Amino acid sequence: MKFDLHTHHFRCGHADGTIRDYVEAGIKQGLQVIGISDHSPYFAYNEDQPFPKITMKKSEFEGYVQEVLKLKEEYAGKIEVLLGIESDFFPESASIYQAELVQYPFDYIIGSIHHTFGVSIFNKSRWKGLQPDKAIETKSEYYRLIRASAQSGMFQILGHIDAMKGNYPAFSGIKTPEVIDETLKIIADSDVAIEINTSGKTKLSGGWYPSDDILERALHFGVDVTFGSDAHKPSRVGDEWDEVAQRLQEIGFKRWVFYRQKQKQIVPLPR
Repeated sequence: MKFDLHTHHFRCGHADGTIRDYVEAGIKQGLQVIGISDHSPYFAYNEDQPFPKITMKKSEFEGYVQEVLKLKEEYAGKIEVLLGIESDFFPESASIYQAELVQYPFDYIIGSIHHTFGVSIFNKSRWKGLQPDKAIETKSEYYRLIRASAQSGMFQILGHIDAMKGNYPAFSGIKTPEVIDETLKIIADSDVAIEINTSGKTKLSGGWYPSDDILERALHFGVDVTFGSDAHKPSRVGDEWDEVAQRLQEIGFKRWVFYRQKQKQIVPLPR
């Protein structure tokens, strides 16, 4: 069974295409399941859309949900359309997000850390002139937030758990002893999956999130994995699915998962 749980569309302001475009692309790529998971609004702000190029408007959220549910019904029998969302995790406003998201019948929610210390993880400038101790502090804070997101109970999937390397490949080499193992243990204990996200190829780091060495540790600790292209244009739906499946087998994984009505669906890796 082929699936892709991480896709965006025009509402977030930095992706191309309609939701229908992504569903049709999923059919073209031979998927049986496609998840729609655009960026949730910034619910904690008073403004409808404080950052137009990052997330959808709060006033568009209801329409987003209803459109996905309509397409789920329309495409039944052709491809299974899942209602997802990619939500930022801000500990100080997590309860606000949770109160909003619980109102809708999401099949799954992806929790992603996009900021540390108030700065985007993809901001290249944040690393300029940063002393080694501050780089360690930044990486440690990133993984502290990931651990907190896993323990929050809000999410079925954690998004791109080493994406801070995206525009700063040296991130992977910052020495933070035990932080990865500690994080993976907590993710496993929280029964949350991590995604293999193939959008790293669109950043300076290239490759996937997370790296093979993290995936090897994830297998050791019993962390479930899933697949997400993080497509921001329809042509990337299902991108490198076969390659990811093969790599997971080589690492030693026997299965991966997706979620339907927030219930884990186990899918054997293709042989």
